[in-house]
Amino acid sequence: MAQRPRALVVRSAGTNCDAETAFVLEQCGATATIVPAEPFLARPAQLADYQLLAIPGGFSYGDDILAGKVFGLELATHAGEEIVKLVQRGGAAIGICNGFQILVQMGLLPGMAKPFGAPEVTLTDNDVHKYQDRWVRMRVTSDRCAWLRKGETLAAPAAHGEGKLVPRDATVRRRLHDEGHVVLRYVGPDGADDPPFPWCPNGAIDAIAGLTDRTGRILGLMPHPERHYFPWQHPTWTRDGLAEVTDGRRLFERGVQAVVTAG
Repeated sequence: MAQRPRALVVRSAGTNCDAETAFVLEQCGATATIVPAEPFLARPAQLADYQLLAIPGGFSYGDDILAGKVFGLELATHAGEEIVKLVQRGGAAIGICNGFQILVQMGLLPGMAKPFGAPEVTLTDNDVHKYQDRWVRMRVTSDRCAWLRKGETLAAPAAHGEGKLVPRDATVRRRLHDEGHVVLRYVGPDGADDPPFPWCPNGAIDAIAGLTDRTGRILGLMPHPERHYFPWQHPTWTRDGLAEVTDGRRLFERGVQAVVTAG
């Protein structure tokens, strides 16, 4: 692919992280376009002109009914097949925070059954029943996802009130791990697994912070990697020094490179 890959950033009423997400995609090698929900849903076939799809964070439609539910239903109904085609032709997609909730409500993540079926997991109220805005650490636990590398530890800020991931039942929970869909788990400051609050800010089952689909080209995560592009965004940079390459930049560069390689 000689040209820069094109990224579509879809925003709805209540989305508030679209500009940051588009900026980071641009900095990492893509050409990003922000499109409001209404014109996108009216002509979802326009996604054929893009190689990347990003659904950013915020509070789509005020998170009425359930976080991400309304926009998830709209996307599944009007654009779901186009998103599947995007992935099938070597594209990639990312859903961040509210975008993760939307992909879950669509049935695209973890996507173990037929796409757009009943959600296999949900993201519900944090255990503390309060909005949490804090930096967290995550470990990459699977080598399946094109956006990540197994064994790495990433830092990013979390900012959500409904981030507790809960599988539908014990069978789904087991398959999430056995089939490599769990790609990010919260870890403590010393790297310990299954950390308590506040290191796991929401009480997610098995401390799950992010999932991928069966292709490994769709990533959904609750923390915000687009808010860790510049090294001085990390709260400890003054005492630990400036990172040469930040965790957020590394994640987005890999997503862009994945579609360049496929193209």
